[in-house]
Amino acid sequence: MGLPLPAGERDRSRSDQGEGLHGRGRTPEQLLTRSRELRTHPTEAEARLWERLRGARLNGLRFRRQVPLGSYIVDFLCPAAKLVVELDGSQHVDQQAYDARRTSFLEGEGYRVLRVWNNDVLARPDAVLEAILAAVSPLPGPARLSLSPQGRGR
Repeated sequence: MGLPLPAGERDRSRSDQGEGLHGRGRTPEQLLTRSRELRTHPTEAEARLWERLRGARLNGLRFRRQVPLGSYIVDFLCPAAKLVVELDGSQHVDQQAYDARRTSFLEGEGYRVLRVWNNDVLARPDAVLEAILAAVSPLPGPARLSLSPQGRGR
């Protein structure tokens, strides 16, 4: 038995054995096959957003698409920021309970989940990118507030 890993480090020997992102066993072949299919046949909104995210085009952030997490496949994942971006079409109006369970699972695993409507990706892509950047930015705390030049404590 070895020493515990420092915070943020993961046991590389687990991933060498082909285990999933959380070291809880292999990702089922069926889930991997489905994620490959989804990458091969994206929706129009997925393809457009991926064109803006791929290759670290958004402020150097690296995203992956159609990634298995647990028993789910997430649309876009930024591992470094622990951010999941889910694109929702009209079918999501009828599956709110499923989406809530999915979001709860992902948040329980330490991910932030940003849900974006397909229509917004297609009609307002820059606003979607701004929302993604806001989601990965640390929340401002009292020590991070900047004062205007006129308000320097005087």
